[in-house]
Amino acid sequence: MVTVTFKLPEDVLSSVQKDPDHFTQELRLAAAVKWYEMGEVSQSRAAEIAGLSRSEFIEALGRFEVPVFQYSVDEIAEEVNRE
Repeated sequence: MVTVTFKLPEDVLSSVQKDPDHFTQELRLAAAVKWYEMGEVSQSRAAEIAGLSRSEFIEALGRFEVPVFQYSVDEIAEEVNRE
């Protein structure tokens, strides 16, 4: 496991009203969701990054209003037109 450390202004945690552990979890989740949305990681890898099960990550995608399936309109049309 890799540990990443960075500095934040002291008032950040109070402004978002989170304790350090909850802030860290939310930061991991937000990064995982964004990387998944951008297609940089798979759903299972994103869940791992977020520290969640895959089903928990899918639920989190709903809270962030990110589609569970990452298909473009062209990919869907191609799939529909396959014989």
